[in-house]
Amino acid sequence: MVMLLALLFFGSKAIPEIAKTLGKGMREFKKATNEIRREFDEYSSDIKKDIDEISSTVKKESNQLKKNIDEVSSEVKKETSEIKKDIDDKFKD
Repeated sequence: MVMLLALLFFGSKAIPEIAKTLGKGMREFKKATNEIRREFDEYSSDIKKDIDEISSTVKKESNQLKKNIDEVSSEVKKETSEIKKDIDDKFKD
C-alpha cells in the first residue's frame, strides 16, 4: 500500500533516488548514534574510575578514623578507670 502511494506521488523514476537518499540518511544517523555511544562509554568509564578512587579513599580514611576513635576510647576508659579508683581510694579513708 505504501509503495503504491509512493509510486503514484513520485513516479517510478524518483523512487530509486528517494531510496538512495533515505539509505544515506539512515547511515549518517547510525554513524552519529555510534559516535555518541562511544563518547558516552568513554566518559562514563572515566567517571567510574574516579568514583572507585574516591570510594577507596573514603574506606581507607574511614578505617583510619575508626582506629583512632578506638584508641581514644580505650585511653578514655583507662583514664576513667584510674580516676574512679583514685576516688574510691579517697573515700575509703
